[in-house]
Amino acid sequence: MRVTTIVSGSQTVAARVEGESVVPLAFPDVAALLSAADWQSAPADGPRRSLRGVELAPLVRPEKVICVGLNYRSHILEMGRDLPRHPTLFAKYADTLTGPYADIALPAVSAEVDWEVELGVVVGRTLRDASPEEALAAIAGYTVVNDVSMRDWQWRTTQWFAGKNFERSTPVGPVLVTPDEIDHARDLQLTCEVDGATVQKGTTSDLLFSPAEVLSYVSRFTTLRPGDLLATGTPGGVAAGRPDKPFLRDGQVVRVEVEGIGACVNTFRGGAR
Repeated sequence: MRVTTIVSGSQTVAARVEGESVVPLAFPDVAALLSAADWQSAPADGPRRSLRGVELAPLVRPEKVICVGLNYRSHILEMGRDLPRHPTLFAKYADTLTGPYADIALPAVSAEVDWEVELGVVVGRTLRDASPEEALAAIAGYTVVNDVSMRDWQWRTTQWFAGKNFERSTPVGPVLVTPDEIDHARDLQLTCEVDGATVQKGTTSDLLFSPAEVLSYVSRFTTLRPGDLLATGTPGGVAAGRPDKPFLRDGQVVRVEVEGIGACVNTFRGGAR
């Protein structure tokens, strides 16, 4: 099953994806849909719209966006770090999220804007003090995230928060895919292209901490609810880890893709304040 969030007039609407069509549902977004006990029975019939003819909004507007840094062995090594004993966590505000095909502003205050392809995980039921097995069963599905990072702001202090929270900088989508379609994303390829050139390639089997392990860990200190989003980390190949530091420039197009789910494709535009 695949669901998404579309723009409908001045509002957003959750929709079920059926091939190249979408069936709008009676929920404002996928997060609201997941709060319904019978969300997996969302109708596949009804008035349809062309998937190519609709604008996609951010998949969810979650209460919590939890992110994992340094979670792929290849990325940890390129950044010269030791393997962590526990997940390295940071949070984003919901205002950070944007649509999977939206233009993204290059802030005038940052000269080091970087890409990070990531597997996104969407929570489907309330989790508190959950075991990894309980957390795995509570995953509604998987999506694609580009954890765009303003590195010069990220590294101003030992806390990454500022560099990870620029508004409308984090594409999420284009769809949520339920676990049964992709075997809980255990071994999917992730790629990132900048202007058509591949800069990142990895597989989810290289994750140090699995999605279920991270959700279980997080649930020990805070309650996770339907629609909450987990960004699981990025493989090697980021601009900050390259000798020439090729940070993003005006007009560049970044495509981040997770096998079996889809891709976010965003053009970066200069001139923002």
